[in-house]
Amino acid sequence: MLRRIIVWASTALIAGGLVGCGNTDSWVEARPASGWAAQYADAANTSSSPVEGADALRLEWTRSVKGNLAAQVALGSGNYLAVNGQTGAGCSLMVWETDNRARQRWCTRLVQGGGLSSPLFDDFDNLYIGQPGAVLSFPPTQWIRWRRPVIGMPMTARILTPGNLLVVTHLGQVLVFDAHRGTVTGTSLDLVDGVDPTDSERGLDDCRLAGPRCPVASAPAYSAATGMVVLTLWEPNADKPVLVGLRYRPGQTPQLTREWTSDAVGGGPLASPVLSADGSTVYVNGRDESLWAINVDDGSEKWSVPLQYLAQTPPSVTPGGLVIAGGGPGSRLTAVRDTASEGEVLWTRDDTSPLTTSSLAGVGYAVVPDDSGDGAGFALTVFNLGDGGTVNTYPLPRATGWPVGVSVGHDGRVVTATSDGQVYGFAPA
Repeated sequence: MLRRIIVWASTALIAGGLVGCGNTDSWVEARPASGWAAQYADAANTSSSPVEGADALRLEWTRSVKGNLAAQVALGSGNYLAVNGQTGAGCSLMVWETDNRARQRWCTRLVQGGGLSSPLFDDFDNLYIGQPGAVLSFPPTQWIRWRRPVIGMPMTARILTPGNLLVVTHLGQVLVFDAHRGTVTGTSLDLVDGVDPTDSERGLDDCRLAGPRCPVASAPAYSAATGMVVLTLWEPNADKPVLVGLRYRPGQTPQLTREWTSDAVGGGPLASPVLSADGSTVYVNGRDESLWAINVDDGSEKWSVPLQYLAQTPPSVTPGGLVIAGGGPGSRLTAVRDTASEGEVLWTRDDTSPLTTSSLAGVGYAVVPDDSGDGAGFALTVFNLGDGGTVNTYPLPRATGWPVGVSVGHDGRVVTATSDGQVYGFAPA
């Protein structure tokens, strides 16, 4: 009898344990890192972080990639940063420690030509990055997790639902990968007909200038709230690029469908589109020197605001709907409020010319020209989102080339870089 009681009790405990545990696979599914996971911060391209950014900083370190940069630095959930350099020899993809004077963790060499694409960190510090003809994933060490062929050069990748990776190439191939296994889920969607699948570098040189030989010249935007992917597309023989809206339906066939094509943006869109917090509105620069708001449902115009300059980088958007216009030569720091019926200009700084997209974290960060006379050339400025007033300015020593953006970490650290490969790490003062 005692033996029967012991066996019954053991069986009951095992069964109870199995019921209590259930399926816990979800914890290993990739999600974006809590830092500046990729170019423009998140999948919606908002360049906005929930971190309460520091208004006083100190320069901790500077370092060079010994080559060129064309995309922002990515910051992970821990203390790692990743840069996609274009170098003459040696390493090009590099991972450094942000809190240890940029000590190199590891590096490897990629096929060159994909500098416009930034690395993407997930919350396990795995990396996803494109090179002409392939997309790759790396673990926190330099050994490749997986490598898969694609047609063209992948723009900056985005995580859709947990564990699913969106890859859009410059030749218009759209794929969804299982981020862990590197397998394609569903079928690919081709936005451009007649592409030679063996020539993944065709038109790549035109991407930097967002020209007609580069069908998709910038990173796509995705909103989990609506399941919509929005991207710019310059179709063959077209006079100008258009916006395209894709519907993502995970688990269905097909899982990606082309919902609309919009030519509402004056002169065609320039740089990446940005989605609002609720996913209902696309903000994008027009080549007509205006900021445009587009309806996500059908691609129709909501409103436009003339900027009086050509914004060459995307706008930034806070969760509350404050839009900071994009930057570039001759730009003016400008804030616009979306009232649903129009774009209301709240303030403009005629004396401040942001050369980058503004990065928002309670305060704003941007790189501006530096005319202080110390020969720096550029400076990191911290500004107030309420009125645009300058809070602090920090010259970037020996900065040359062109600024490529500002990244804000989960710990309040700020990293900026130039096209000549100089990287600057700031910590809260």
